Amino acid sequence: MRRGTRATFIAFVCAATLAVSACGGGENNGNNASPSNTPAASQSEGASSAQPTASAGDRYDPPIEIALVGVTDDTLEGVLAKLPGETFENNRWSKLYEDQLGVKFKYNWIAKGPDQFVQKMNVSIASGDVPEFIQVGARELKQLQEADLIMDLRDVYERNAAPFTKEVMMQGGSASFDAATIDGKLMGIPDTRSSIDMAQFVWVRTDWLQKLKLPEPKTMQDVVAIAEAFSTQDPDGNDKADTVGLLLQKDLFGGFASLEGFFNGFHAYPTIWIEDESGNLVHGSTRPETKAALAELQSMFKKGLLDKEFGVKDWGKAAETASAGKVGLAYGQQWLSAWPFQSNHDNDPNAVWKGYPLMSIDDKPANTEISLGTYQYWAVRKDAKHPEALIKMFNAYIEKNWGKTAEFGKYYLPGDAEGAWKLSPVTPEPANKNLDQYLAIVDGVQNNKTSELTGDAKVVYDKIAAYKNGDQKQWSWAAGYDVDGVYSVMKQYKDTDRFMMNKFVGAPTETMAEKSSTLGKLTNETFTRIILGDLPIDAFDTFVQDWKKLGGDQITTEVNEWYKASKQ
Repeated sequence: MRRGTRATFIAFVCAATLAVSACGGGENNGNNASPSNTPAASQSEGASSAQPTASAGDRYDPPIEIALVGVTDDTLEGVLAKLPGETFENNRWSKLYEDQLGVKFKYNWIAKGPDQFVQKMNVSIASGDVPEFIQVGARELKQLQEADLIMDLRDVYERNAAPFTKEVMMQGGSASFDAATIDGKLMGIPDTRSSIDMAQFVWVRTDWLQKLKLPEPKTMQDVVAIAEAFSTQDPDGNDKADTVGLLLQKDLFGGFASLEGFFNGFHAYPTIWIEDESGNLVHGSTRPETKAALAELQSMFKKGLLDKEFGVKDWGKAAETASAGKVGLAYGQQWLSAWPFQSNHDNDPNAVWKGYPLMSIDDKPANTEISLGTYQYWAVRKDAKHPEALIKMFNAYIEKNWGKTAEFGKYYLPGDAEGAWKLSPVTPEPANKNLDQYLAIVDGVQNNKTSELTGDAKVVYDKIAAYKNGDQKQWSWAAGYDVDGVYSVMKQYKDTDRFMMNKFVGAPTETMAEKSSTLGKLTNETFTRIILGDLPIDAFDTFVQDWKKLGGDQITTEVNEWYKASKQ
């Protein structure tokens, strides 16, 4: 089941604050990766090899106690409010781990909100006072490794991970493990997330297309034509010139109303590292294709097709424009149907959005850029007595949600407490789980066996059925997972290999840590001023030179050193 709501996006951003931006790519990723060093491929002689282990089915008797730290927020507290008698420390997941594994938790501290968590975590790392098991971002993982505070987990993982756990953890490939590998040692177990779910789509209000008698988009030229029609032909029918053609927001990239997908239509990849013609990595923001996309956006703004106030609107304010029914075209990920388009549908049941594949400016298919979805890793303090307990927790979490003995309705989605999975310290997920549940639903519908659906596929199908029976609050699930929902496009992407993966999955390099903020500000300000027409399009060439002088060249050198090493 998707985690694609506004609250989920906030949670993702909050977690990602533990990592430093790698100039638009790799910000959630790990260190000194070596694709040949995946857990299934090799063993290593690390500190962990001397630690005692137990088979996956053993229960500690007497129970052991593991020190952790935690973070809560309003969303999680809202989930607990729907689960009477349960708390952050004592809940169905903590009971499962104690009853099944003999593992109890002791929280050294629990932060309220991401800012407090980052502050406390920084103090813990600086002082060396870290818990036995600790969840960190890529930068912190590197810091812990350099301070010699954590152990190599490769042997612990190989000996204790259940076969199904290994299958699930590798569903998205080796990149998440590569990212946690430093100097050939697996220093963290990835809390795996989907990378393909970060794919971009063109979201269009089909009721407006029908009202204005416009065809569905097939090309980038069609997208521009639709934007013009939506901004000039009064699609909301109020006899006022108050609708927006294409929605965007002040940060340009990331979140709702982002522009990655628009740029991808010009074969530009502004937030990731890609290979150039010589096989070296370059940052997509500096490529000629990016200039072409900016030129089109400048033209569209001049024609009045973009929100004239986008430069001062964050993605939350942009979402208000969509909820109010003042826009019918936006780029973004699969979760947009849940937020903010469900809100738009709530306000106007005639408002129907559909996710389309990215359109291309020419006859070459437009690929969607994606980065490594995994952004956090579980490290184990070097002197921990039972490092294998972490892997046993991973086994139990994966089994109880997706295994043969799964109790999905109890541990993942009990009733209306959709975030119950968050109560577990470890929360790995199959990289393709959302696409897989879509495929299961399609198979059930087309072969008349929806009664056989189980787990998350059954939950989602029931929501789609509820929508078709009149429950408009479930519209977003149909927009996502019905036969012609946005995941039909995701399947198309996967079947035709249209994912452009960020080639850099290393930790922020030394110069990235120092210069990424400066380069990010330069990029945003220059691109915004070009779109607004405050700068001519040729200012892009000056931007590229400035980007290189202000640290971009050195970062590129460091990234390519990592890339070369990762292939050895």
